[in-house]
Amino acid sequence: MADLPFNQADFVRALLSWYQQQGRDLPWRKTRDPYRIWVSEIMLQQTTVATVLGRYDLFLQQFPTLAGLAASSVEQVIDAWAGLGYYSRARNLHAAAGRIQTDYGGLFPADPDALQQFPGIGRSTAGAIVALAYDRPAPILDANVRRVLCRLFALQQPPRSAAAEKQLWTWAELLTPEQEVHDYTQGMMDLGAMICLPTNPQCESCPVNTFCRAYKQGLQQEIPFKIKKKSVPTRYQAVVVMQWQGRLQVRRRPVAGFLGGLWEFPTIDLEQAADAEAAVRGLMLQMGLTGDPVLVGTSYHMYSHFKLESLMYLVDLTDKLRVAETQNQWKTREELELLALHGAHKKVFEKVKAVACIQHQIGDPVSRDTFRHP
Repeated sequence: MADLPFNQADFVRALLSWYQQQGRDLPWRKTRDPYRIWVSEIMLQQTTVATVLGRYDLFLQQFPTLAGLAASSVEQVIDAWAGLGYYSRARNLHAAAGRIQTDYGGLFPADPDALQQFPGIGRSTAGAIVALAYDRPAPILDANVRRVLCRLFALQQPPRSAAAEKQLWTWAELLTPEQEVHDYTQGMMDLGAMICLPTNPQCESCPVNTFCRAYKQGLQQEIPFKIKKKSVPTRYQAVVVMQWQGRLQVRRRPVAGFLGGLWEFPTIDLEQAADAEAAVRGLMLQMGLTGDPVLVGTSYHMYSHFKLESLMYLVDLTDKLRVAETQNQWKTREELELLALHGAHKKVFEKVKAVACIQHQIGDPVSRDTFRHP
């Protein structure tokens, strides 16, 4: 086949033989329902298989059909997504379900171009849905397949550059067979997940190592090329964790915007040199709450475009006075375990649980002496 340094049919045959013997047994591989395949593909974006295994069936129990998902509120979908992270996927899932229900009568189109018109479905996800649900030729280029192709053809340029992207899609198209597309697509995913690992690839066990240029040239550790990450700015905030009668106060962020629809503890954005404790006391006064805020530590969280440094204050409330009308809610720790807290505040919650353990051991409320050097 043109532009391939080996026979495509031989490559496909070797991959399929390995996949049929070594392929992973995953629940979303036991269906050809495009809705369930779509849900799994969205969940697997930037999330490990182990994490998805714990959430996939639970999500489908709550939303067994596309119609049911479309009819639910976006807040319900976000809450059901708890534990999977990257919650924009949940918002896109809900929006796309509504459009498929309205525009296509709830039936998934079998055309990758049509699928890409829906929120959250890019070219690779569209290809996966078509290949896995309908067994029709459609290339994919997820993170695992991208790495496999970079090594297979010894691509010696940044894999996310425009030129590399175009070349990788060309190779993906040329390699995709006309028959057994479902198994071929799963096989390529498994090859990247099980053999062609990001570090220390298992080249000696690879079923297609005789086709691999990087392996032949001893470049498998250098490819894909690593790109030096750009420095990002740091933002600062104070997170106020208020305790009252065994419950903690949280609020839901607006659905539109950054971290839309997720839950968090009351938060104050800070300048680096700001008096954080004064800001916390001001917030409490505004909310009609009294108590002594104690700094219990600092939490760090990395986003794609900034680093977040959070000063964590824990307050055992002594009284609730003239509480202002807000959307804040009081939740038990058990309820918070199941809530869709965003990633930065999940870390805060873990610290709070550790503090609660110390409080239980010493039998006293949290004090400044306990955390003199947070």
